[in-house]
Amino acid sequence: MNVSSIVCAALLAASPLLAQLTPTNAEGVAMGHFHITTRDVDVQKAFWIGSMGGTLLKNGAQEMIEFPGVYIMLRKGEPTAPPAGSIVDHFGFVVKDMPASLAKWKAANVKIETTENPNEVYVIGPDGIRVEVYGIPDLPTAIQMNHIHYYSPSADIPAIQAWYAKVFGATPGTRPCIACVSKPRTIQTGNLPGMNLSFAASANDEKLAPTKGRSLDHIGFDVKDIEAFGKRIEALGVKFEAPIRVSQNGTTKLAYLTDPWGTYIEITEGMVPPALKK
Repeated sequence: MNVSSIVCAALLAASPLLAQLTPTNAEGVAMGHFHITTRDVDVQKAFWIGSMGGTLLKNGAQEMIEFPGVYIMLRKGEPTAPPAGSIVDHFGFVVKDMPASLAKWKAANVKIETTENPNEVYVIGPDGIRVEVYGIPDLPTAIQMNHIHYYSPSADIPAIQAWYAKVFGATPGTRPCIACVSKPRTIQTGNLPGMNLSFAASANDEKLAPTKGRSLDHIGFDVKDIEAFGKRIEALGVKFEAPIRVSQNGTTKLAYLTDPWGTYIEITEGMVPPALKK
């Protein structure tokens, strides 16, 4: 995936006037949510709403923080560790006005890690959540979902890329490393509508820890038909870890699986609150 393709993917993300998840791909899969286990739900809400610009809403009894292309879900608990050190190190957003965003974060005393690219930073949230952000001036919304970044031994990357293509229909590709100004390189990806899964070698080329139990406990994909999805992946040798059940909101169906490298994944049907659907 080249730079112009990344911009196009961002511009094609869900309209802010409609439900905020992107359209599904040919396998009926879209990005759904990130589920954060936190010591202080109110502190996380203040970060995601006040600093990052999300919108708090409810799907039945379930609260969620909405961004174009993804929801943030919060659960009070004691995380075992931050995301760093696990296979899913961070996730990324793009913003329309990077200078204004930086000024806002600095005024709020949000911790910021700079890179050699002046148009890119890492914003550090509560519980060690690390968010990569870079600017796209012609973005149609103020902020929206862009990517999830996995780290693993380099030898595992082709298999991870192939697994996400097989299970979720993510189209294999590449994108430039946004931070790598002095030594440009490409990153292997699995592309879904409006976002990508980025697969890179871990710092010491070692196997990293699973996500379950950490502050970024799991990622979520939303599907059109969870029963049909379950049957399809079972034929591929992938099974849900427990039977499909209905969430506390009374409408969303959900199930869980773990990829072979330790990423805990929730599959949902009906993640979008009914009031936001067309």
